[in-house]
Amino acid sequence: MATANVIMPALELAQETGKVLRWLKQPGDRVTKGEPIVEIETDKVTVEIEAPAAGFLGDVTAHEGDVVPVGRTIARIVDQAGGVAAAPVVASAPAATVAPTSPPASIKASPLARKLAEQHGVDLAQVKTASGKIEKADVLAYVERRKSAPAANGPVALGTPASPKARRLAAEHGLDVGALTGSGPGGAVLVADVLAASSHVSVVAAGEMSEARPRTEAPAMSNVWRVMAERMTASWTTAPHFYLVREVDVSRLVTWLDRARRQTGAHVTYTDLLVKLVAAAIGQHPSINASWKDGTIVRHADINVGLAVAIDAGLVVPVIHRADTLSLAELASRRDDLVGRAQAGKLRPADIQGGVFTISNLGMYGVDAFSAIVNPPQAAILAVGRIADRVVAVNGQPAVQPTMVLTLSCDHRAVDGARGAQFLGALADLIEEPLALLV
Repeated sequence: MATANVIMPALELAQETGKVLRWLKQPGDRVTKGEPIVEIETDKVTVEIEAPAAGFLGDVTAHEGDVVPVGRTIARIVDQAGGVAAAPVVASAPAATVAPTSPPASIKASPLARKLAEQHGVDLAQVKTASGKIEKADVLAYVERRKSAPAANGPVALGTPASPKARRLAAEHGLDVGALTGSGPGGAVLVADVLAASSHVSVVAAGEMSEARPRTEAPAMSNVWRVMAERMTASWTTAPHFYLVREVDVSRLVTWLDRARRQTGAHVTYTDLLVKLVAAAIGQHPSINASWKDGTIVRHADINVGLAVAIDAGLVVPVIHRADTLSLAELASRRDDLVGRAQAGKLRPADIQGGVFTISNLGMYGVDAFSAIVNPPQAAILAVGRIADRVVAVNGQPAVQPTMVLTLSCDHRAVDGARGAQFLGALADLIEEPLALLV
């Protein structure tokens, strides 16, 4: 009976687990390829995972509320309804593990396989493959076999398996990894376990410090907010930021918006116009379409523009892919769809991947200007303030014109001041004279 595995997705390198929020299909239900079947909460956002093939949903091994390591199979799509089953998730005792050591260079393994082996406490010398080279799937299969196999002589663990990030976080919070209960394969301690233990210790310590003080429960922090905080902290402390500010005349932009709405019949917004103009300016100055990675500048071919969207759980950045190829009506439709699904928690993995530049617009909140933090691994982000009538000099005389303040934040490792200024100048020219797009 042919099957296709439904696995816990990895949307970024640092992600270690995902949480099953809700199954949209039940075991035995017929599904079509590409149909959403389960909602997953990742470190970044809540997404819908689609069926990898047509058939029937079966072998569901992760229930709602379960936190599952990345790469683990949580269900299968089978081609016969009679063979499906919902396997209960049974907590098992930690399997015997050995404290992980760096695998010998003589062992042939892909970089991702080595990373997974380190995270799950796997000795690569014990993983056997027909080809002689160990891949990601081989490590995951070994972890599954180790978890299900009973220990012959009881547990003989010589150390608590834990991911490097979990160990580092535990040390920062003064926690003993060996005293934590791990939710990963073989009882491995993951970041989520450290954060949960840290939150518990903080609450207890606060209560012991002052029993006379009224106790109030802090609101639960979502994964989206926590990771947003971690990513912004990492960006602020590692990326050398610099800022370029430009006030632009938006008289023609206002006229263009009215005309675009009449001509397209779509609900075009200023954000749609900005996405269109930003994409055009990036096309003129491709050096801004870059990232700093592993000590070098990586250039990107596609112009994928992200939009910072505030939701109840925090901040997400859905991406309009190849924005330079879309018409205004298509941009408006894509933006409306992405923002709506972001606010409803219905984003798909592809919706938040591949962004190379971000626009953060706070003009609707009455903000005149602000400086945004670069969204890693991107090289720049544009902060957009409100449109307001201001007194400016025109031909040496004071005049009132609608203007907008743009602030470009750049990672100096990937973009220098001159290139950032050239890009911002080109964008300002397009905003002040949008008809230049036709040239």
